[in-house]
Amino acid sequence: MQRLSVSEILRKIEAENCFEAVVEDYSFTLKIDSYVPYVCGAVHDGHQFRKELWDNCLHTEYDRWFEEDPCTKEFVKTHPIVIAGCDSRFEYDLNRDPENAIYEDAWGKKLWKEPLTYTERKISMDKHRAFYQVVNKLVAKLEEKFGVVVVYDMHSYNWRRWDREVPVINLGTANIDNDRFGDIVEYWRQSLSELQLPHKIEATSKINDTFQGNGYFLKYITQNFKNTLVLATEFKKIYCDELSEVIYPEVVSAIEQQLQQKVKQHAEAFYKAHSKDS
Repeated sequence: MQRLSVSEILRKIEAENCFEAVVEDYSFTLKIDSYVPYVCGAVHDGHQFRKELWDNCLHTEYDRWFEEDPCTKEFVKTHPIVIAGCDSRFEYDLNRDPENAIYEDAWGKKLWKEPLTYTERKISMDKHRAFYQVVNKLVAKLEEKFGVVVVYDMHSYNWRRWDREVPVINLGTANIDNDRFGDIVEYWRQSLSELQLPHKIEATSKINDTFQGNGYFLKYITQNFKNTLVLATEFKKIYCDELSEVIYPEVVSAIEQQLQQKVKQHAEAFYKAHSKDS
């Protein structure tokens, strides 16, 4: 893996170079093994939290971990194009628009003892802006090259706060073109329902049951690229103990190994069905 500036990453994408890099401030990573018409994203995978913010933060390290999406990059790590956040959403949330990316409170609890300074906010928002510069260049290049693109927007969610049974996988589709893409969305939902998981976990999958796909990553791409489908894919945190911060590697591995084929097969079906649209 290389350490590159944003401008160097943009140049490599424009030249269609293959590379794996962390941006120079360590805020996100991008791997391109080959140029294909699909991308895997894990915007909430990160846990880093700038040290100069520690003493001003009212949330503990565990509080932050609880609301992040650990292992979502791990789920899709083998695919040709993977972009993932390294920083905690508690510093700035890549899945929120710039005006709301820095929390004042988080899940009902005030986040900062004292308001952040202009400089503290600017450092975070510069990283948010850089990430989307790269996203824009990447999706533009892929649409130019292939005509249509599908993005697998990987997330996880805490199930213990729900007072009802919730699905192991939820697809959020409220902000995509369901008339155009409804069949391929259902194909993805059905494929995920066939995951074979340890401990007799049934891979239930539903659409818009717990979340509707209102994240900025999805909205930004959808609004800027008419031929790119973003599939907001949320896994219930069956792969860890939310209360003790223990990861279950056998469950993570089972998901990752099966997604190696399922993502590829779905992406191929998407391209076959929609490449004529562009």
